[in-house]
Amino acid sequence: MKIDKIIATFFLFSLIVAMSLPVQATAEVESFDVDAARNAVTRSDHEAVARYYDNAAVETHAKAQEQKRLLEQYEDKSYLYGREAQDMLAHTYALARKYEKETQANTREAALHRQMASQLEENGLIPLSLSLSLSLSLSLQKLSTISDLN
Repeated sequence: MKIDKIIATFFLFSLIVAMSLPVQATAEVESFDVDAARNAVTRSDHEAVARYYDNAAVETHAKAQEQKRLLEQYEDKSYLYGREAQDMLAHTYALARKYEKETQANTREAALHRQMASQLEENGLIPLSLSLSLSLSLSLQKLSTISDLN
């Protein structure tokens, strides 16, 4: 009985210590200021936003390729996965399609910001149509992200 109390006390103490440690995120999140993208005024601002979207496109393309490799594995060796093979195939296909759409959206955004940067260089102003299309595309991207979550 005494040993049980010691073990329980030790367990509770270690649990309290573990809970008090600071939590660190496992994935590195590149700091990107969304307000900077919305309020990009100078050419360098638009080029920085375009670089961000280019990097995001490369990352999502790599994720899509990985999902396609997994999809081939699941198709070729479905007998290894038993009943879950169909679910894994469907889930992996959906993820690959999602990452491809994100890659295309990021590529479009990068091209749009490069176009804005070149427009700024040519005449020093942001055309209203490009400004409106940027805000519209950002809104559509948010809506698609929300609908993907549902």
